[in-house]
Amino acid sequence: MAKGGHIQVSISIGRWAYLVGLVISILAGFVVIASAPSILFIVGLLVGLLNVSEEESHNFLVAVLSLVIVGLAGSQVFADGGTVSTILANFVAFASAAALVVALRTLIGTVKK
Repeated sequence: MAKGGHIQVSISIGRWAYLVGLVISILAGFVVIASAPSILFIVGLLVGLLNVSEEESHNFLVAVLSLVIVGLAGSQVFADGGTVSTILANFVAFASAAALVVALRTLIGTVKK
């Protein structure tokens, strides 16, 4: 029973980390948060560690790759440094950190097999 409780806590933390990352990504587009990229990177690492199972890793990596490409392209379209550009850049930092963890975990799992 303790193990189930531990899993439930990590799922809850992972969900909150995801929501915090989204909120900071958007909020930092409107308000200057000097350490937003660092915070988003750390929160993204937590999301990658806690939210993505081995079975979901392939779909997650494809989705994040697509979102990062769209985010980078959108940053070029809105290159004026305005709100939309900042939000997209923040989201790319957040999603890339989560993808880094999942990609490394997938690579290590592949090498072990």
